[in-house]
Amino acid sequence: KAISLASSVERLADYEQVPAHVAAWLAAQGLPLNAVTTLDVAGLDWAEAGLACRSGPAVDADATGISGCFCAVAETGTLMLLSGTATPASVSLLPETHIALVPASRIVGTMEEAFALLRSERGQLPRAVNFISGPSRTGDIEQTIVLGAHGPCRVHLIVIGETA
Repeated sequence: KAISLASSVERLADYEQVPAHVAAWLAAQGLPLNAVTTLDVAGLDWAEAGLACRSGPAVDADATGISGCFCAVAETGTLMLLSGTATPASVSLLPETHIALVPASRIVGTMEEAFALLRSERGQLPRAVNFISGPSRTGDIEQTIVLGAHGPCRVHLIVIGETA
């Protein structure tokens, strides 16, 4: 479903493969080899893959944001991201390119299952829950769809591991 929403999707066996894949994907897109990451993915060996990464909130100059995700919803191709000190929402919303690391074991069938998982693991809502279903889009101008009008124009999902 994510592909039908204009996201690109790649499957990798484990997290160790992620930095090299991200570097190759960014190079193939003609994008700079630097990014801002959320703290939950900052520990990957980005430098070994030739990427210059820093962790923290995104700023206007950041072209690529790399984040983990709480879970993904198969039915809609949607990511569920929880905002917090270690996972600022700006990393997935401000840069023109968002790369999300999605553990295959965290893909649920429906939105109801995603909320049930959130309630069972967290008990209460975080300061923000963001749902991302592909690149930002609008049809405001002459009813022509434009990607990236109010957020990333590219969303690349990396599904890691085997599904349960």
